Amino acid sequence: MRKLAWLLLIAIFAAGSWFAWAVLTPMPPSGPTFVILRPGYSAKRIAAELQTAGVIRSREAFLLWHYYHRGRSLKAGEYLFDKPSNIIDIQKRLRRGDVYYRTVLVPEGFTMFDIARTVEDAGLGRAEDFLKVAQSDTSLISDLDPSAKSLEGYLFPETYQFTRMMSMQDMAAAMVKQFRQVASQIGLVPQAYNTNPEADSNVHTIVTMASIVEKETAVPAERPQVASVYYNRLAKRIALDADPSIIYAELMAGTYQGALHHADMSFASAYNTYRHAGLPPGPIANPGRSALEAAMHPAQTDYYYFVADAEGHHRFAKTIEEHNKNVLAYRKAMRGR
Repeated sequence: MRKLAWLLLIAIFAAGSWFAWAVLTPMPPSGPTFVILRPGYSAKRIAAELQTAGVIRSREAFLLWHYYHRGRSLKAGEYLFDKPSNIIDIQKRLRRGDVYYRTVLVPEGFTMFDIARTVEDAGLGRAEDFLKVAQSDTSLISDLDPSAKSLEGYLFPETYQFTRMMSMQDMAAAMVKQFRQVASQIGLVPQAYNTNPEADSNVHTIVTMASIVEKETAVPAERPQVASVYYNRLAKRIALDADPSIIYAELMAGTYQGALHHADMSFASAYNTYRHAGLPPGPIANPGRSALEAAMHPAQTDYYYFVADAEGHHRFAKTIEEHNKNVLAYRKAMRGR
């Protein structure tokens, strides 16, 4: 009887030692290890996923510790394990929902095609899946721009933190939400937006103009002048002749080769502002705050032309003769480099 008692004590001690070792001893991952715990996973499934990934030593010890704490909720998400952690630390992380966020940087002037590639590069899903949402889910902006054919122009440039648990719709909605916040701050749309045809048309026009301005110059101080050129040309019914509009037309058609040539000026598209007077059917990129403000408040000028000056800025002109001189000066400066 005494022998049996000793065996029982030894077994209890061994089990306790094993449990303490399995729970308290940090488990070093073989390298940065990502584990996705999807919504609806049971505690058993979570333990199995972690053990398979080499994050914990024992699923049984994980479950015992979990039930000892009355089965507190473990949150779904993608987790990064890149340093030794024990089961206690890991369960604290899972209860907090300390998930891994992936950075998506959307610079000013990115198109929805650029953003789709950035989303894919961040490991958040396929570019074509994001593009499908951007090209179709116009209900996100239907109150602002009922005529919108896509979300182009309304995916606001910003640095975003997304998780792999988010859908493409969630990501696009976050970008549109940021657009709404900025548009409200600068007075493009009132904070309590009431739909009316005149306001809708104004938003569409401003965002479309801002997208062209954004693509034409990276110098914020020049943007009101660039906007004035295009508004002046619109008023005189002169074609805008904006090169970025041709690039966008070819992007939509899937034919853009990375550079424009003279033959591209006749590319058949409603977005080609060389062939069609007036604004293109919609935005050709996603403008930032500065470009939106320039489109809302253009400079008051008599300029109808502008050209690069080989120093990262532009020279503006009132007449075609003055513009041609600026073009020659630009070409001469480029040859001298």
